Amino acid sequence: MTDIAFHFNTADKLTYGCRLLRKIYLSGMKVAVTAEPAVLDELDTLLWTFSGADFLPHCTPAASPATLALTPVVLAASPAGYFRQGILINLGNELPAGFEGYERLIEVISLSPEDVQAGRSRWKHYAARGYALKRHDLAHRATRAS
Repeated sequence: MTDIAFHFNTADKLTYGCRLLRKIYLSGMKVAVTAEPAVLDELDTLLWTFSGADFLPHCTPAASPATLALTPVVLAASPAGYFRQGILINLGNELPAGFEGYERLIEVISLSPEDVQAGRSRWKHYAARGYALKRHDLAHRATRAS
């Protein structure tokens, strides 16, 4: 069964997503990221400028099969079928199609009321199906780090 974690109360969802992707990439894992196409376009741009010291190799499903096989980060509006044993990060507001095929799912929830409401709906969906859910309150972590 897929391990599901909610990382919530992030002030900047995309910047947090970049930091999370860097951590996963450095651990050697493969990861797919899903969201609405406009969010993925914004993330793609941010990944090129996020850090002057790090490059996070990434592509979209439009890449060649050889590139997809070699690239550790795939940005896909519909993530079903990528990295079956890897990690899926959801930066979008919808339930990610095919999440069951991943070892881990990380839901990233911002402070916006719409995002919080959509996250609660997904939480209820997963809980109703018997998934054990983990909570990571990013606001609490930021307070402790101060």
